[in-house]
Amino acid sequence: MGNLVGSWRFKEPSTVEECDSTWGSDSESDEPAAEDDSGISDTVSPAESERAAGQAGDTSPQLTDSPESLPKMKRSFYAARDLYKYRHSYPNYKKSRQPNEYRNLRFYLNKIPLVPDGIYIEEILSKWRGDYDKLEHNHTYIQWLFPLREQGLNFYAHELTQEEIKEFQSTRAAKQRFLAAYSLMLDFYGIKLLDKSGNVARAPNWQERFQHLNESHHNYLRITRILKSLGELGYEAFKAPLVRLFLVESLCNNTLPNMQHSVLEYYVYTIRLPATRRRLLRFARQHYRPAHAFLWGPLPKRRGGSGGNGGGSVGAGSSGIRAPAPTPEPQRREEESTITTSTSSGIVVSSHGTVMCQDLAGGGLKGGSGLGSSMAGLEGVLMMAGSRGDRNEYNEIVPL
Repeated sequence: MGNLVGSWRFKEPSTVEECDSTWGSDSESDEPAAEDDSGISDTVSPAESERAAGQAGDTSPQLTDSPESLPKMKRSFYAARDLYKYRHSYPNYKKSRQPNEYRNLRFYLNKIPLVPDGIYIEEILSKWRGDYDKLEHNHTYIQWLFPLREQGLNFYAHELTQEEIKEFQSTRAAKQRFLAAYSLMLDFYGIKLLDKSGNVARAPNWQERFQHLNESHHNYLRITRILKSLGELGYEAFKAPLVRLFLVESLCNNTLPNMQHSVLEYYVYTIRLPATRRRLLRFARQHYRPAHAFLWGPLPKRRGGSGGNGGGSVGAGSSGIRAPAPTPEPQRREEESTITTSTSSGIVVSSHGTVMCQDLAGGGLKGGSGLGSSMAGLEGVLMMAGSRGDRNEYNEIVPL
């Protein structure tokens, strides 16, 4: 991945547990101050990131008397390592020997077009909104709209540098266009951006767009990239509302069932603050079916008692667990019949607090009235500028 090369300064983690600091200090109080995974330092170590998880090994109990007849369910090490590097600001990042041309910033200032298509950012923001065929089938723009400090599939796109990130975050016109680009992609996915805090909700055309998104798996890779780029360019707080909405839709409302794996394996782990990841994963554990196959919770030794929404002491966190394959969809719907669902287009996902499925029944959260007018105002600000294939474990971590 571009500049992500080995270095004597840092030993890369070798297990999922070393990559995941989410439950390193598992506390219901979720004190966030000492646990930020923003990782600006080059000297952070895996041992410091995951003190408690390394002892799990392969001692987790089997979930069946004949495990050889079932597929092995485990967390992806490749995904965990990729997102560990991202959250810790690429600890083995090696600066390019080429002069820093700030090409990403210049693109967002409308001074240069994206390559190879020769399209300027203003044309994308003013003419591509609502052109869903173009947004679906063009595969070169996403690396320019959402740059990262790692190489994507468009080798004409340039990786971000720390210096360029600082310059970008201090350039108002670039930030405004970046938010407009984010709103553009959310609309493509059937979501609308509500305010400058990153709160999101279903768009009026959510049913059509969710159906497409549920079947268009390559867009899951794009969303991973978008979430990463939000964090790089100063919008870390925007991630949790979007991830929470995807959890609600995939686990509670069954509108995006094919997205479950991507949300839990990738999207949640783009979030740098462990306390925020814990809240999202606790919510997910309450609604995941079958409950005993939930792999992303605290380690078994950290579970209290034999009850709980996560299925007791079995199945969370260890990368060596054997578990049944996910339940077929008709049976899954029957198992979830006790969960209150909502098909209202008024669902709002906020950056404050944890959204429960039952809170969404009958028209959304408090404070949802008047969103139309506030959204109109927001879109005016955001648009000031004038403005796919089968997935596998490897493809999921390749940045688009």
